[in-house]
Amino acid sequence: MRISSNFDSGNIQVIRAEQADDIQLAINKDNNSDFYQWFHFKLDSTPFINHKLTIQNVDKAAYPDGWQNYQAVASYDREEWFRVDTEFDGKSLSIDHTPEHDITYFAYFAPYSYERHLDLIGWAQTCFDCRHEHLGETLDGRDMSLLVVGQPEEGKKKIWITARQHPGETMAEWLIEGLLERLLDEDDGVARSLLDKAVLYIVPNMNPDGSVRGHLRTNANGANLNREWATPTAENSPEVLHVLNKMQQTGVDMFLDVHGDEALPYNFVAGSEGIPAYNARIAALENSFKQAFLMATPEFQDEVGYPKDEPGKANLTVACNAVAQKFDCLAYTLEMPFKDNINLPDAAYGWSPKRSKQLGEDVLIAIHAVADTLR
Repeated sequence: MRISSNFDSGNIQVIRAEQADDIQLAINKDNNSDFYQWFHFKLDSTPFINHKLTIQNVDKAAYPDGWQNYQAVASYDREEWFRVDTEFDGKSLSIDHTPEHDITYFAYFAPYSYERHLDLIGWAQTCFDCRHEHLGETLDGRDMSLLVVGQPEEGKKKIWITARQHPGETMAEWLIEGLLERLLDEDDGVARSLLDKAVLYIVPNMNPDGSVRGHLRTNANGANLNREWATPTAENSPEVLHVLNKMQQTGVDMFLDVHGDEALPYNFVAGSEGIPAYNARIAALENSFKQAFLMATPEFQDEVGYPKDEPGKANLTVACNAVAQKFDCLAYTLEMPFKDNINLPDAAYGWSPKRSKQLGEDVLIAIHAVADTLR
């Protein structure tokens, strides 16, 4: 029996792995940080024997409430990720599984590999109306890639979409993949109409270093990028600096920042109602976007979410608030669950890459609904 995590986005510490019914593990912290929750590892063992894998340190993880009613995902082929029996006892997380093959992969959520990220960029740039732009480099020397979809023309709206500031929130890049597949479909009416009105600036992965390193929330230096938008620096958060510099060149009429939430089993959005510049125009745009999204898919809801900031008390280091304040624009954080959408549960897969991709397709309907009225 062997357990390893020496691969893209791998993260696990092996404490003991001599007996199949008593495998003891722990999750490594993000580099230079106390954040941890993402795990991804491979079990190489005898099939058709029950295995019990216990992750010991989950009670001190970044979001311990996220383990309640949570089920880990597993895969034999790294394509289909299914839920496995998982129990949280308040201190440790136990995965109970009988493998059907020699090798089984386990993860916090279905991984989105760096190779798949490069494939996505490569495919997108070959599509009509899409080009790639290199924004700069990360601390580990990886590319910060921007996809520009649409032809810039006078009067067209500038819509920015970023994903995966927190690298462990892989559902965010799965959503971008689905969004791009629809947006770049020349036969799709919503896409064609939207590109008549707007140019979309899309960053599929804001945190490539953290993604490859197996981090939950931070970049290579331990910086939480979604707390760096007030004063990003080349030394600590070049990823945000590169994107914000480009935003200043293009302007922003709408901003969508895509994330995943560890605890809440819903899809929801969080707005910028606490920024000093918040006004009736932005409030109306927020409402129009949400109503269109509710009509587009039952996967979205607006009853459960984060508490709203009091007027003037928003955290301006957060991307949504910082961009809304700086550019006087509609800005939303879009959150998806690590667990399942409790309103439409799926016992076998929970919230999944396929559903994330579909939500990416559906959110284009809501974006299209507000595009004419953004300014």
